[in-house]
Amino acid sequence: MENWITSFMEEYGYLGIMLMIALENVFPPIPSEVILTFGGFMTTTSELTVPGVVVAATIGSVLGAVILYGVGRILSVERMGTIVERWGHILRVKKEDIRKADAWFDKYGPWTVLFCRMIPLIRSLISIPAGMSGMNFWVFLFFTTIGTLIWNVILVSIGAALGDRWEDILAFMDVYSNVTYAFIAVCLLIFVIYWFRKKRKKA
Repeated sequence: MENWITSFMEEYGYLGIMLMIALENVFPPIPSEVILTFGGFMTTTSELTVPGVVVAATIGSVLGAVILYGVGRILSVERMGTIVERWGHILRVKKEDIRKADAWFDKYGPWTVLFCRMIPLIRSLISIPAGMSGMNFWVFLFFTTIGTLIWNVILVSIGAALGDRWEDILAFMDVYSNVTYAFIAVCLLIFVIYWFRKKRKKA
């Protein structure tokens, strides 16, 4: 996949970078780390510039995020509540739990979007709950753009600095991703344990 991505970017330049990043947001298995660091490397071997690559990548990323935000709006909390009313007993989830999660996202959603835009895989998927919660579109757009811009500037700059050794950063990004996923898994486990204990006390 990496060879196909890099070949596409070499052929289409800024447009290729924008399209690849937009696709990466909608289809997370495509690694943004490869796109961005290789884009940075391309600035050392072509007429592309670091600011140009960052702008192209940011436009593509925001476009992809807006698509997933729209998916979230279509799903909506109300529709999720209807699904939970019908099937929630299987997972022991109630409509009230969906409302509480929505209220939490209403309160902390913008900062969650900003932070999660710098975490591999989750950076794309966070747009869906943002849409489901009905987060103001312009607020979502602002925070997702800022988070995306930070992520893009860092990785493109690293790719440009490393030059033909741009692939060296990928091993580090794998470690960063695994540590992040482990941390999130632990947090989810603690939350689930807390949630079940709370349910038992009420029972």
